[in-house]
Amino acid sequence: MNESSESALAAIKAAVGPKGIVEGAEAIEPYLLESRGMFHGAARLVVRPANTAEVSEVVRLARAARLPIVPQGGNTGLCGGGVPGEDGRSIVVSLGRMNRIRAIDPIDFTVTAEAGCILAEIQKSAEGVDRLFPLSLGAEGSCQIGGNLSTNAGGIAVLRYGNARDLCLGLEVVLPDGRIWDGLRVLRKDNTGYDLKHLFIGAEGTLGVITAATLKLFPRPREVETAFLGLKRARDAMELFARARAASGDQLTAFELIPRIGLDFAMRHVAGVPDPLRCPHDWYVLLEVTSSRAGGKLREGLEAFLGEMIDVGLIEDGAVAASAQQGQQLWRIREGMVEAQKQEGGSIKHDVSVAVSRVADCIERLVAAVEARVPGCRPLAFGHVGDGNIHFNVSEPPRADYQRDHVPTAAFMARRHEMNEIVHGIVREMSGSISAEHGIGILKRDELPRFKPAVALDLMRAVKRALDPDNLMNPGKIFEL
Repeated sequence: MNESSESALAAIKAAVGPKGIVEGAEAIEPYLLESRGMFHGAARLVVRPANTAEVSEVVRLARAARLPIVPQGGNTGLCGGGVPGEDGRSIVVSLGRMNRIRAIDPIDFTVTAEAGCILAEIQKSAEGVDRLFPLSLGAEGSCQIGGNLSTNAGGIAVLRYGNARDLCLGLEVVLPDGRIWDGLRVLRKDNTGYDLKHLFIGAEGTLGVITAATLKLFPRPREVETAFLGLKRARDAMELFARARAASGDQLTAFELIPRIGLDFAMRHVAGVPDPLRCPHDWYVLLEVTSSRAGGKLREGLEAFLGEMIDVGLIEDGAVAASAQQGQQLWRIREGMVEAQKQEGGSIKHDVSVAVSRVADCIERLVAAVEARVPGCRPLAFGHVGDGNIHFNVSEPPRADYQRDHVPTAAFMARRHEMNEIVHGIVREMSGSISAEHGIGILKRDELPRFKPAVALDLMRAVKRALDPDNLMNPGKIFEL
């Protein structure tokens, strides 16, 4: 380490103070490891600034000494975007101490939150003023809004409310040279040139450090109805979706596809997961409708619609939750399916999207292709198919010596790149995306040039060079310069 670096590190430590420094190998380890354990890096320093001014000073000092910066939120990402490189040169800037709700306005329907705010806490703050912040995903109890925006997180309510990008009105960002861009705005209409916030949303920290955001709120639902439906084919699910959306409009909040194998996994490994219907079905749909009006007879309308769908043969059987608690139990199936896959051995995961009208075709092609390549493998296609997002995971074939603590089979997991070629190749043929909501990070960085048009990559690199000419802001993520 040269004298300039040593001096910069000392200045950075002074800028954040003792409370802003993470020291000791055990304390630092969680900041170096990706949530699934696929990537592990090293860092010269891990700091936790308390405010935007401290972030600005850290970035300014790091740039002067040519030290890379890795912004990090809750580190719940699935593509390694928040993990430092293995060379140990980087400074990890964790935003967890910046967790204040700066303002909330039920008349403007907005909340301004610092980047380190836990998503669930923002949801609670909205509830406190009788409003809804609709971004919802499995990690909401630990993920942070800065990371959600940096990866343009999706989740279960995209169908009605949109991705994180659609929920953001303005940002505060520390730029790669240390300057602070105050783009926090509550305006719904501001047609004054480039909408700069969209440069940083989905950029995975490669263009700057998001330090705060102004977010949209919505009316809080007064009625919520949840249904679990049994179907014969994935194709029937997509026809059902089209009819449900036409019949209910914006009241259709969630539409999740679940295969029978997913329900079997969840019942096998997760306590309290029921089999809600009288007999097994090949496919299931978890459907939710909501209304901001009380007494709107939402349940009656849903039951009438489902009755019609049974009559036309799209639904084989179904159950509507009789209470909020039963509704939560039905959602537990969706959550438990993801949790249970870990207990079934090796799982090669994909997060892809196609046009909604092509979801069923895509699933059929993907299942046939991977089963032909790896006989006995167990494809599990599920997800937020109302917005075209398919989580296509492939579990290894069952083993005779299967145990609950079964370690993923190395030979199967070594075929990840082979599986990616199959899955992503089909998705590309169908004009889809190899990353629907998880981002690129390190995991898909080397694949991206084969799936992203060259002109698009040229434009992305031009933006990166313009804002971060020294390539010090989360280098090596999304693409290589």
